[in-house]
Amino acid sequence: MTRPGTIVPTAARLGCGLALLLLCAGCNRKPVRAALPALAKAPIALEVAPSLEDLIEMPDEPEVVVAVPEPAPVPPKKAPVKKPVPPPTPPPVQVASVAADPAVSAIGSLSTGGSSTPQSQQEAKDLIASIVKRIAALPAKKADAQKDQIRQIRHFLDQAQQALSSGDVEGAKTLATKAKLLMDDVEK
Repeated sequence: MTRPGTIVPTAARLGCGLALLLLCAGCNRKPVRAALPALAKAPIALEVAPSLEDLIEMPDEPEVVVAVPEPAPVPPKKAPVKKPVPPPTPPPVQVASVAADPAVSAIGSLSTGGSSTPQSQQEAKDLIASIVKRIAALPAKKADAQKDQIRQIRHFLDQAQQALSSGDVEGAKTLATKAKLLMDDVEK
């Protein structure tokens, strides 16, 4: 602070003057306004807005009514009817029964045969041979317990062998398959 009547040094005056000058000068980056083209300066004729009285006296235009068809009523949805699920039925159990008379076959009559190829004949022979080996490999206790079923298996095998020797390959395969299914039950 200076006392009244004291002289401020010249350098301080000079610095304050320069700062004041810079503040008043502003920024060098002043926006430049673009000049309007000559056509933009030409006067434009404006329409005169109608007065409020003119608007009131104007006749009303007829109102346009658009008919919108009503949507058809939606019938209420019925609740889906759930059908009761029947309990699962167990598969039928195949039970082999021994016929009192082995001459009466439980499988019916043999087919008349058809075209037999050497390959299908060999398949039937192999099937019969494999069942005979399986019977021979059965333990004695099991063979005694399942005598009736083994007798039925042997009967089917004999019939299959007869059908094969008479030329009925399909009948022989069918009989051998039945004997195989019975043998599967015996081995269980």
